[in-house]
Amino acid sequence: MAKDWRVETLDKVRELIRQADPEATETVKWRKPSNPDGVPVWEHNGIICTGETYRDKVKLTFAQGASLDDPAGLFNASLDAGTRRAIDIREGEQVDEAAFKALIKEAVLRNAR
Repeated sequence: MAKDWRVETLDKVRELIRQADPEATETVKWRKPSNPDGVPVWEHNGIICTGETYRDKVKLTFAQGASLDDPAGLFNASLDAGTRRAIDIREGEQVDEAAFKALIKEAVLRNAR
């Protein structure tokens, strides 16, 4: 994939996840037509979140998102899912870095339970 806004967005997400949890690991899973290079999956004692690219967005899906406190209201997708929640980032949008890192830390703590 050419270096476009979606790649840059995932690169920024990687950086924020590393800052929030230096022990998080990234693997690539689930190769599919929308993500032929695979879907990045960040884990620490279980899945923290995944990062999928689509034509019009980058979708960050938190495996246990429904059980996480989201005071900044970052979750804007999959809000009616039973367990997961997602953040859709569209071209030109920026995620609140402090709130995102807090969400990553909370997800790691949730996985440790």
